[in-house]
Amino acid sequence: MKKVQIKWSRITTVKKIAALVLGFLIFTACSSDNDSVDTEYPVIDISASNAFPVQCSQMNRGQKITFRAAFSDNAALGSYSIDIHHNFDHHTHSTEVSDCETDPVKKPVKPLLYINSVTIPEGLKKYEAVQEITIPEDIDPGDYHFMIRLTDKEGWQTIKGLSIKIL
Repeated sequence: MKKVQIKWSRITTVKKIAALVLGFLIFTACSSDNDSVDTEYPVIDISASNAFPVQCSQMNRGQKITFRAAFSDNAALGSYSIDIHHNFDHHTHSTEVSDCETDPVKKPVKPLLYINSVTIPEGLKKYEAVQEITIPEDIDPGDYHFMIRLTDKEGWQTIKGLSIKIL
């Protein structure tokens, strides 16, 4: 009988040690690193004097424009994209702050559609975006939206929609 008790005693000790080690591993593996998790949205700043476009900007067909905006994030920026599309039907993206004077509603014949994505260099918290865009001469003039989408490294996204007019 004593041999059986010793074996059970050893097994119980091994189980206790294994349970302690397993508990320690689970406890340390589940420790919280919430301080290092990025939960803030990136910022699109078009308040600088050289920022372009801004709400209600006008540009001409055949013109080259230079998009300028300042981007920032608390941890790291990722990418941005620009989307220019017609607003001949007066739809909204609910990001515009003020209304601009609009043309009457019309059907598009040859509207501008411009979409371009840019990867921001790795590890930057601030970035000045500068991009030259040519407005084609043969597009429909009228009301357009200029959408800026900024995504940080963690995947948080900020969108700014501007109403513009192409003459």
